[in-house]
Amino acid sequence: MFVFTLCLFLWSWLSSIHGLEFRYHNSMEMEQYLKDINKTFPDITHLHSIGQSVEGRELWVLILGQHPREHRTGIPEFKYVGNMHGNEVVGRVLLLQLIDYLTSRYLRDPLVTRLLNSSRVHILPSMNPDGFESSARDCMYTVGRYNKNGVDLNRNFPDAFESNTDREREKEVRAVMDWLKTESFVLSANLHGGAVVASYPYDNSNGGGELQGGQSISPDDDVFIHLAKTYSYSHSEMHNSNSCSDSQDFTHGITNGYYWYPLPGGMQDYNYVWAQCLELTLEISCCKFPPEAQLPGLWEANKPALLAYMQQVHLGVKGVVTDSNGKPVQNAVVEVVGRRNLCPFRTDRNGEYYRLLLPGNYTITVTYPGHKTVHQAVRVPYGPAAFSALECNFCLQKSDYGSAFVPPPPSCSTPALEHSESGSDTLLPGVFTMLTLLLLQRLLD
Repeated sequence: MFVFTLCLFLWSWLSSIHGLEFRYHNSMEMEQYLKDINKTFPDITHLHSIGQSVEGRELWVLILGQHPREHRTGIPEFKYVGNMHGNEVVGRVLLLQLIDYLTSRYLRDPLVTRLLNSSRVHILPSMNPDGFESSARDCMYTVGRYNKNGVDLNRNFPDAFESNTDREREKEVRAVMDWLKTESFVLSANLHGGAVVASYPYDNSNGGGELQGGQSISPDDDVFIHLAKTYSYSHSEMHNSNSCSDSQDFTHGITNGYYWYPLPGGMQDYNYVWAQCLELTLEISCCKFPPEAQLPGLWEANKPALLAYMQQVHLGVKGVVTDSNGKPVQNAVVEVVGRRNLCPFRTDRNGEYYRLLLPGNYTITVTYPGHKTVHQAVRVPYGPAAFSALECNFCLQKSDYGSAFVPPPPSCSTPALEHSESGSDTLLPGVFTMLTLLLLQRLLD
């Protein structure tokens, strides 16, 4: 512990003098920086690759926290993703600066220390390194936006509102989809450029009940609006609504994604619908590839917002669902009454669940085949203030019906990664099946 503390002190002292240089680091420089950070702070960081780009560049993720190498029960997983569009480079710079800030201030700054002690933070600085390397230093044009295959990665994910499950997935998209299967992420944001606004789901619609007043409204719309406002009002300018002279006005500096423009195959909707992770798209600079002289100012404008948003991972309620023998129950459906999600939120392999909720009174319903449905009224406080969501655990009891018909666990399967011959595994039939199974289960309770 003494050696670790000494290393932290020396690195913090050096960082306070020099810090990470405000410039555009190429992929090799970024990789070396991440490796150096991991070597210097092995107790609070873990570096790994989630896959490769089309040209074979590693997609590096740095994990920060008290236990960076493994998930711990009750510790929520948070992530930031940058540089999805290769020519939108400010997010890549800011996430490297954020890494420098968090590591240099751990055990010195109370906010940073509590953030890293209470959550596990994953940072992917560049999802599209190939695009970055081919980018032109231009504010608005698209050179470098796409990956090596000329594909927009933010149009390549499965879409809940379209039958696009037979589309070929790019390597970078497949890597992220696989990544989401390995971690139970709770909250996320992906960083873009070309505007200054916080955008939230849904990005798309098929004209169903979600379409209201030109917006595509999710069941957690109140939470998304709160999250977007948290970022915009913690940002020095975003909440002013007209930060870019050539952009439309955004009230409070936020927008529903679909209301701004329909976006099929987007990453934030995929995170929310299929990975149970609430994600925002943060547009953080008017210019996509600004002069390096502007980078320090962009960091200062976004730094408090990046930190405040991370703290929101503690909204709502969390807990573990176990059976009568105390064993964790995987795939139990955990619903908030009045919020009908396209895919129900389910417990993970550890029996854990997380539901981001604003302060208030709610009823939580837990359903699992062969067991009695549990209903629990909860009063949710403002968790970020205490760096912890309300903890509410559930113990399920066997149903009295014993050997009677027991429907399988309700599911909303993640779309296949590989090319398929038909679109028969689209979302909508799965939703009807899920609702039918839930109805049967409740009739047996």
